[in-house]
Amino acid sequence: MNIPILETNRLILRGFCEQDLDAYAQMCADEEVMRYIGKGKVLSRAESWRSMAAIIGHWYFRGYGLWAVEERKSGEMIGRIGCWKPEGWIGLEVGWSLRRNFWGRGFATEAGKASMDFAFTKLQQSHVISLIRPDNAASRKVAEKLGEKLEGETKVLGNKAVVYGISREEWEKLGSEGF
Repeated sequence: MNIPILETNRLILRGFCEQDLDAYAQMCADEEVMRYIGKGKVLSRAESWRSMAAIIGHWYFRGYGLWAVEERKSGEMIGRIGCWKPEGWIGLEVGWSLRRNFWGRGFATEAGKASMDFAFTKLQQSHVISLIRPDNAASRKVAEKLGEKLEGETKVLGNKAVVYGISREEWEKLGSEGF
């Protein structure tokens, strides 16, 4: 399977490889990172490996998915960001999760923008969402920086989530006005 590589000024979005397990397992074992992801619980190393395998499987089934995000400067795998729509999801989601020591540097917004571009141009989506826990202020801020607007509420894996979204037309307008 050929997972496309996206490049931004500071990041490389690429498919996961087995060498990413240490960094990914570290991220998934961090309570602060995982409190808003999935069921809100940390993952063991073995569970992290299965999560990476599910991400790769999503690419196989859907033709798109989450990328491993690599910081160009350090070469470190810093998180996962991309397009996600597992069975039962309410729409194609652009989602993000970064290792805590990479928070606050604008990486989620930078990679989120590349993922949105991919969703609208390569996947020809007319609308993209982000599902965020209501009290996750940092992720809500990223969604807003990406031009997404609050559209409602839903439940994800039994947890309340707010739905942010943006249409292709709104996205294209943002691009023409400068980001």
